[in-house]
Amino acid sequence: MKGRFITSLLAVFAIAGLQAQDVTAVPKLVVGLTIDQLRMDYIEAFSAMYGEQGFKRLWKEGRVYRNAEYDFVDVDKSSSVAAIYTGANPFLNGIVGDNWLERSSLRVINCVEDANFMGVYTSESTSPVRLKVSNLSDELTIATQGKAEVYSIAPTREMAVLSAGHASKGAFWINDETGKWSGSTYYGTFPSWVTTYNDRQGLDFRINELIWEPYLPASLYRHLPADAKQVTFKHKFSSERQQKYRKFKTSPYANEEVNRLVNACLNSTSIGQDLVPDLLNLSYYAGNYEHKPALERPLEIQDAYVRLDNHIAELLNMIDRKVGLQNTLFFITSTGYADPEPLDAPQYRIPNGEFHIKRCVALLNLYLAAIYGEGLYAEAYHDQEIYLNHKLIEQKQLNLPEILNRSSEFLVQFSGVKEVYSSQRLMLGAWTPEMEKVKNGYNPFCSGDLWVEVLPGWTIVREHSLDTKVVRNMYTSAPLFLMGWEVRPQVIHTPVKIGHIAPTVAHFMRIRAPNASTLPPMTDIRK
Repeated sequence: MKGRFITSLLAVFAIAGLQAQDVTAVPKLVVGLTIDQLRMDYIEAFSAMYGEQGFKRLWKEGRVYRNAEYDFVDVDKSSSVAAIYTGANPFLNGIVGDNWLERSSLRVINCVEDANFMGVYTSESTSPVRLKVSNLSDELTIATQGKAEVYSIAPTREMAVLSAGHASKGAFWINDETGKWSGSTYYGTFPSWVTTYNDRQGLDFRINELIWEPYLPASLYRHLPADAKQVTFKHKFSSERQQKYRKFKTSPYANEEVNRLVNACLNSTSIGQDLVPDLLNLSYYAGNYEHKPALERPLEIQDAYVRLDNHIAELLNMIDRKVGLQNTLFFITSTGYADPEPLDAPQYRIPNGEFHIKRCVALLNLYLAAIYGEGLYAEAYHDQEIYLNHKLIEQKQLNLPEILNRSSEFLVQFSGVKEVYSSQRLMLGAWTPEMEKVKNGYNPFCSGDLWVEVLPGWTIVREHSLDTKVVRNMYTSAPLFLMGWEVRPQVIHTPVKIGHIAPTVAHFMRIRAPNASTLPPMTDIRK
């Protein structure tokens, strides 16, 4: 009898111990902040102008990975966010970029457009249907049987939707035409707290009074040289009727607007208030104003980082007041790319040239027609990709691998072309580190048949978007900060892959990693 009592008592203690562990086993809230075009060199260069509660606090209290790397080519805001939250590259997750050519219609489509769902406070039809795998938001929702509060807030719909995934409770972005916080019927009923914000505090009520001027004395902004010295700047968004919200979204005020909706979310929902872990996916902007080169707007980019430092501090303090930093895990990283810089001035004599994909396609068609007879063999192009006419090739009973090889051999002879990768070569060719990065950025269902790699220093003339891009193949990395719940502060110089973020955060929340995430979680992080 006594033995039975002791056994029962031990069982009670064991169960109580497990329950006590459950209370502190996972963070109450995870906040993921992806900052578009955030640069580590700028963070450090402008550090003398920061306060103590933003970047300096992250550096002091957080775990700082100085070199988080994307392992695929042509990174942009959509492919980067998809990679962060799925732990997988475009080859697996299906998001090769903001836009791509739809082979069936030969129409350029956006990665989150979907005519099957209506927009809320927007005419944009949107869903995550083209995201082909699960992400962190999905896995947390599944693990908690829908009890977790999971929301995504971003200036742009791509970043909002791709971080929200398929199963969250909402994705919200700023409407380019009205400034309202928008959403999609894909995510069900639009939350009343967002509607209340739009009706009472919406950006459209305030934008005509907003003026962007230097936060600090302009004389302190001397870190970026420029040929035409700026004395100061002053931007009134009201002066642009058609473009004011688009320009607003390239200013630091976009981050302030994100924080305002975060505050509404914290005050109107139960996020972070119970033992079920919740997830808040946020995005900021740290690129150049109006996407102009930094050397054309040197004061603006410095002021943007000073204000970004303030916005991060405000976010940390807001979460601390409502949830507690000890109960919250933050991960903060960058999209890992930057808007294209202009061609170097002629006096510096840097080797350069222009590459026109449209001309390449025209000549390729003449070349293939001379061999195989009349026909439009290359039927479309987009960026550096060429799409072959599979229907014509099949009708003529031609050998597709042969045409791919001939086309590659022809195109690689063009001035400015470094290499040409065919779909067959990427799928079946011999492995090299460079080819792996190209393959990781390729997807069989939405990429072209041929990808043309252009030499550094050359300018790609992109007829579809009426702009140009100067190729720069220098090493790029993204900073990664982890802070808050049980994170041990340390600065790490060894490179890590962006694909480690999703399994690491999933490990903290004690849920499955996303279904295409193959990398292990990072270790030795907790105190």
